[in-house]
Amino acid sequence: MPNGLIDDASLRTHPEGFALSLTIPWYRSLWLSSVSTLRVSIDGRDIPEADLSLELDGTRFAVADLPAQSEVLWYLQQHPLLVVRDDHPLALGESHEITVFGELRLPYMQIAPGDAGGPGMYVPNVVRQSLELEVRETDAPHPALVSDVTPPPPATEDDPFKLGLTLYSASAEFRAGWFDFEGLLDRVAELGIGPGIEIVASQVLPTYPAVSDDFVRTWRTAFDKHGFDESSFGANLDMGRRRDRDMTPDEEFEFSETLFRGAKRLGFPLVRIQSAKPDLLRRLLPIAEELELKLAYEIHAPMGPNAPEILKVRDVYAELDSPLLGFVADFSSTMHSMSPTLLRAVERAGVDAEGRDRLQAIWATDASMRERQQEFIGYLKSRDFDPGRLGSFAHLAFNMHGHVAPTEWSDIMPQIMHVHAKFYDIDENGNEPAIDYPELVRVFVEGGYRGYWSSEWEGHAFAEIGEVDPLLLVRRQHDLIRRTMRSLQPA
Repeated sequence: MPNGLIDDASLRTHPEGFALSLTIPWYRSLWLSSVSTLRVSIDGRDIPEADLSLELDGTRFAVADLPAQSEVLWYLQQHPLLVVRDDHPLALGESHEITVFGELRLPYMQIAPGDAGGPGMYVPNVVRQSLELEVRETDAPHPALVSDVTPPPPATEDDPFKLGLTLYSASAEFRAGWFDFEGLLDRVAELGIGPGIEIVASQVLPTYPAVSDDFVRTWRTAFDKHGFDESSFGANLDMGRRRDRDMTPDEEFEFSETLFRGAKRLGFPLVRIQSAKPDLLRRLLPIAEELELKLAYEIHAPMGPNAPEILKVRDVYAELDSPLLGFVADFSSTMHSMSPTLLRAVERAGVDAEGRDRLQAIWATDASMRERQQEFIGYLKSRDFDPGRLGSFAHLAFNMHGHVAPTEWSDIMPQIMHVHAKFYDIDENGNEPAIDYPELVRVFVEGGYRGYWSSEWEGHAFAEIGEVDPLLLVRRQHDLIRRTMRSLQPA
């Protein structure tokens, strides 16, 4: 998914001057308060901030006022207009050099909490783009997709795992409007993927964090049509929704409860949780018991089952001693190399072969994620390479690629309630080049796991939209998992 605010069809006419149709530069919906900075220039001429305003759902916001809009959601499929007041209105068909600069922060990816309830530190996302754009009236057309795909072999009772996917796998295409929600589920069914369907609530709910009656009707209609199963409801905790302070404990509880009740309305048996704070879990457990929901904390790169942070969660679980508490195993934790998709992305951003070699060497060390990030950023600066050219990649390269041994999952196997079968690529031989899927399948089969493996293609974080068809890749990954798990069954 390109880390961009604009694309080839963004430049529009406007009676006040011109406008840019913006795309949210992330995979999920964000609050307008996430936007710190927006700057624009046209043909080398900088536009004063006072002449910029953001128009979302018919409401105008001054750029300087955006950080205060913690109650206004920028939904993933919305394309607000950045209106530019200018004395030189543009005409259809003209071409202009447009440069945009944006700074955002990701309100659920906390680096460090704030002092005494103040604002914490959050993962940033920096966008720099310069494009030669033609003034247009409409969005770019969507490409045709391959449909003549051989159906998969049917599932059998002897298969140790059930297969499904998280709709997160099609983040870029959903964001771009290639599918509405029903159309996305139609495409999944067309390719024979399923039956498990997982969602990230902040990505697909137009009324996030609440589930609306309209969405419930859409959901039930699609599930009845295709015979899908609900597998996992992905819940984030937007601690940094406000810019002046982090959420209070009461706000964290209320936000989480809203998500839990939405998950129940949609029929999910499990919620993937982001926070395992002991006091918060104590308050949420009665809600989970009432709703009969399992709560599974995601173990994601760069951590593994025995990372110090996860050992603390395991201690909390032991103290609370509830069968409703468990883990989601995300295979980003257990990679043996960096994904080719990521390496292609940093190459496109200007990192040469020497830089890519240094990136992989730093990644392979046992230093902490932050230490490795800082070492790589320091290396880039030593070569007069602005790390901002990589956007969030300088951070994501390390917090999305872990190198823990697959066998470590055995240490918590009885507590694993759901699997994110993370992958980035499927090569010409039908294998994942950076993740040892045969070994992971063996570990989980021998460990007695019998839940869902939910395919999660995260190449959209690094790939250009249209570079691959992610749902076709999911089908190929299902073929890999199915082939491998069946090879381990007795003849």
